[in-house]
Amino acid sequence: MIVPERNSAQDFEHNEPLRRIQSALDASREVFVRFSPGKIEAEYKARRNLVTEADRAIDALLRQHLLREGEGWLSEESADDRSRLGKARVWVVDPLDGTLEFVAGIPEFCTSVALVDNGYPVAGGIYNPATNQFFLGSLGTGVTLNGAPVAASRKDHLQGALILGSRSETKRGEWKRFEHAPFRMQPTGSVAYKLALVAAGMADAMFTLRPKHEWDIAAGVALVEAAAGFVGAPDGAPLSFNRPLPRLPGLLACGMSLRDELLSLINTSRPVRARRP
Repeated sequence: MIVPERNSAQDFEHNEPLRRIQSALDASREVFVRFSPGKIEAEYKARRNLVTEADRAIDALLRQHLLREGEGWLSEESADDRSRLGKARVWVVDPLDGTLEFVAGIPEFCTSVALVDNGYPVAGGIYNPATNQFFLGSLGTGVTLNGAPVAASRKDHLQGALILGSRSETKRGEWKRFEHAPFRMQPTGSVAYKLALVAAGMADAMFTLRPKHEWDIAAGVALVEAAAGFVGAPDGAPLSFNRPLPRLPGLLACGMSLRDELLSLINTSRPVRARRP
């Protein structure tokens, strides 16, 4: 195989956003050390979602490190500035994904940062301070975990595969329909963290049939794609970002060889809705 030569413009295009992401996530470490997971006060915001002082502090820090003139901004902890819809490049961030786990002291929470270019996540970084895992990557560079190259799983069948699922969905009984499936299911907090683990090949797949906001998944989508994995909607359709309503209809992510079998399983396991008379 002939590898095409890269020029300095291409290197800048791929590496400059990654440098910004790394700088922002490095700075977030300094915020996290001020708080003790499991010993932090939280309050409820709209729709019974928890928020902490850490969420707000990291949001302000990310904006400072990431945003440049002409770029848009979409964050769970910022008022939505709809001018982002006219921007080609938009930062989509979740300062603290997995706030429930953070408050409970469960080490499954993270900061999630993505650069979306013309509706598609092209670079991302996810940092879990509890496990000291730093996932970073782009479509042009691949993915690293704490600086070492990683890639999505190459497993080619679901038998014995490790699938990550939502803790809250498990508690609500939403995974009971898969209790006789051939894979092993592991409840895990933070959808962003689950996606990062799939990108690093530390799990074979994850999926959720619940709608998710763009800030929950944009960085993870970038990482899975950069790690040569598959990520899409539950029906296999591609995902697009920087939408007027930044909410997507669930997703699945996996090693590329599991794509067809996993899509078939999910879509044959969907409950059938009764028709109205």
